Amino acid sequence: MSELAVRRVVIVGGGTAGWLAAAVFARTLIPNVEVTLVESAAIGVIGVGEATIPQIRNVNRFLGIDEDSMLRATGGTFKLGIEFNDWLRVGHSYIHAFGEIGLPLGPVPFQHYWLRSRADPAAADLWAYSLNATAARAGRMSREEQIGRTPISGLRHAFHLDAVRYGGVLREYAERHGVKRIEGTIVEVKLRGEDGFIEALLLEGGARIDGDLFIDCSGFRAVLIEQALSSAWDDWRAWLPCDRAFTVQSVSGSRLRPYTQANARPAGWQWRIPLQHRTGNGHVYCSEYMGDEEAAAMLLASLEGEALGTPRQIRFSTGVRREPWVRNCVAIGLAAGFLEPLESTAIHLAQSGISRLVALFPDRGFDPVVIDEYNRKIRDEHAQVRDFLTLHYRATERRDTPFWRDCAARPAPPELARKLAMFRATGQIFREGEELFTEQSWLQVMIGQGILPRRHHPAADTVAAAQYAEFLNNIRTVIQTAVARMDSHAEFIATHCAAAA
Repeated sequence: MSELAVRRVVIVGGGTAGWLAAAVFARTLIPNVEVTLVESAAIGVIGVGEATIPQIRNVNRFLGIDEDSMLRATGGTFKLGIEFNDWLRVGHSYIHAFGEIGLPLGPVPFQHYWLRSRADPAAADLWAYSLNATAARAGRMSREEQIGRTPISGLRHAFHLDAVRYGGVLREYAERHGVKRIEGTIVEVKLRGEDGFIEALLLEGGARIDGDLFIDCSGFRAVLIEQALSSAWDDWRAWLPCDRAFTVQSVSGSRLRPYTQANARPAGWQWRIPLQHRTGNGHVYCSEYMGDEEAAAMLLASLEGEALGTPRQIRFSTGVRREPWVRNCVAIGLAAGFLEPLESTAIHLAQSGISRLVALFPDRGFDPVVIDEYNRKIRDEHAQVRDFLTLHYRATERRDTPFWRDCAARPAPPELARKLAMFRATGQIFREGEELFTEQSWLQVMIGQGILPRRHHPAADTVAAAQYAEFLNNIRTVIQTAVARMDSHAEFIATHCAAAA
């Protein structure tokens, strides 16, 4: 090893972000690097990241975590997408489903062939060409990689899971692979006088934890990155105005949906996440337009089962750390940035931060070029997710409450405005660099939120009418036939990953 090699990594904070970082570092750094995690049982975790996106399967595979065992341990269920109710207008519903939509035919994306079909009043909606959407609506689940001998891929899934239990799965993996856990409360962060780098953590009781690289997974408290190193926060409430949430668990409803629900409310929205042993619920709202008591009461009144406790409030500021990496400290998870869980990105953004840190892993020289590149990528990714979330609020016909009138009137971030203008004019969607959300994701939310292009690509008109009709009908038929053969979501879980009663 180089004389400048990082030999001691100290992670502050457990929870999903902290133990995910510990598990990945155990897999990639140990035995050459000593990894220590410091957490206090007296400090709770936010623990609302209970819905995920398919990228979580990548890190589970990397760690060798068996999917069914993980679901049994977390009381997890499968997720094929997110249903958005009352966002465009009250009574309207659409789904943002994972996976592909349709098939390519010729040189242009499928949406142009579907847009051509809209001239027919009897045309099927966009989601008839999505295997995930069709299976979600039917409450079905399968792990087939391909649909028979067709070019249509199988379902692309993520999970609903108990975030605290998932953190426990990661902790067990990390400790088994050499991560050392220390229970304690930090009372002082010691900085080196000559350069302001973190030298050590002092714990209540006098213990001292020295390190070369410090990872701040302390959530909104941001013990290292903000309290010790004063890294500023860029506030994005100009585009995403919600600033509070109430969460509560409830008895499971009668339907075990294979999708998350995001139901718009007068001053925000409510999530509903079905687990095997309970349902996770939360009401995200803007305190400028709704009081706390009304928000909590609205959440309790809209549960599908009896509440399992009293609603817990979370106050937050949407935004990102101006410098998630400062000197020898990297913020991961909520300490680095917060975007409301509308598209279930919290665990992924922590996962992405960890992955980028591993790729850009420093030595003790902490080259500014490396730090600047990391900060640029993290900020860009958060901004791209911010724009996607803003789309849900900005593109709405709702004018029935002051909150929704305000959302519709707010200007879009520049990159979102450009993307919307291009789609309205041409039906084209272009994915930017390492952008998280695919063209199919943008397509579903734009169509679902009532944005329709003025035209489609002329190449879609070159296909003869009979071939065109057969092409569309064959896709729908293959999807419907495949879904009809699948187990119900509940049957699939009972067969493969039912949690102990």
